[in-house]
Amino acid sequence: MADPELERIRQKRMQELMGGQGGGEMTPEAQQQKEEQRQSQEEQRRMMLAALLQPAARERLNRIALVKPDKARGIEDTLLRMAQRGQISERCQKSG
Repeated sequence: MADPELERIRQKRMQELMGGQGGGEMTPEAQQQKEEQRQSQEEQRRMMLAALLQPAARERLNRIALVKPDKARGIEDTLLRMAQRGQISERCQKSG
């Protein structure tokens, strides 16, 4: 019962990772479009997290991201998955 939007984002990210390994060159227009999509996905992700987390929790997660970006990304992924599954029904007081 995954959210179709998150699944689409995951598939896009997987395609991006696979495309980067292939070494194929892209036209400037295609690169720009890909960058715009990536920015749009990141903005949507930030908006979902903002809706989930209280300001203090967002601040704490941002401090974690400064030191350990991968750890923060994992925490964000976990929070988004939990929200999609209905395991989080109200704004989180704390993260991580």
